Amino acid sequence: MLFARPRRPLLLAPALALPVLLAGCGATASGTSGDDGTVQVLASFYPLQMVAQEVGGDRVQVESLTPPGAEPHDVELSPAQVAHVADADLVVYLSGFQAAVDDAVAQTEPSDVLDAADVTTLISGEGDEHDHADDEHAEDEHAEEEHDHGSLDPHFWLDPSRMPAVADAVAEHLTALDPDGADEFAANAAALSERFTALDEAYRTGLAECGIRTFVTSHTAFGYLADRYDLEEVGISGIDPEAEPSPARLAEVSDVVRDEGVTTIFFETLVSPKVAETLAADLGVGTAVLDPIEGVTDDADYFSIAEANLDALRVALSCS
Repeated sequence: MLFARPRRPLLLAPALALPVLLAGCGATASGTSGDDGTVQVLASFYPLQMVAQEVGGDRVQVESLTPPGAEPHDVELSPAQVAHVADADLVVYLSGFQAAVDDAVAQTEPSDVLDAADVTTLISGEGDEHDHADDEHAEDEHAEEEHDHGSLDPHFWLDPSRMPAVADAVAEHLTALDPDGADEFAANAAALSERFTALDEAYRTGLAECGIRTFVTSHTAFGYLADRYDLEEVGISGIDPEAEPSPARLAEVSDVVRDEGVTTIFFETLVSPKVAETLAADLGVGTAVLDPIEGVTDDADYFSIAEANLDALRVALSCS
């Protein structure tokens, strides 16, 4: 499991049986089930929602199972949301990241599912890579075991070079559902991939020459970013953003701050900054926001937040 918290059982009311049974026959002749002919896509959280919307354009209607501004790690689904999983033309999610979504997908068996873990290479908290696409699961395995990534880090979207593969996979699934939109989906995926490539280059050049190469975060969400751009992330907490650090861990992080000349401790937008702010005050260093881009509010989007993260890192790491 990615997280130590116990999984909450997902209860499906008897009334949900009918939507589940009908999920595979709600599509129109064109392969879409929306009243306006659009493909109905359900994404589990923001980065996947963004990719689906950008690739699908006006030919899709995309909704997210994680409300805007909510912390996605602990999302819980209502019976109505579970029924929505069954009814969607396409469900895009990341197995092992949101237990309730894993359970909903396993129990409702949507007609078309794209698991982002199947099209990217996940790394562990220690930085080891693992190609989920090479996994083989027995058909009779329990769903909880099937979606158990052990200690793998789910935050792959923070390395923009890993995102084009997801865009291409979304385009392939949408093309199967709406063949008439194939050219549009391919063009949109290519355009989005170019934006990811440009962002990757901005990070590569922007973080190439820095006086400090270690950054401290409230929880270990930036391993992919650190791995891609030759930085070292030190998290006060681990993958779970709500885990309380032990006194020993706080002492270890304090030593890193002093030894590496760290001037900034980063906290997030969707998690309480109290621990990071308290530690920073004790050590006499500053704080700043480093957003894991798990959800957005106001007018921000993936790219504007990623650019703000780059600016914050460049200041904190004394980059030239």
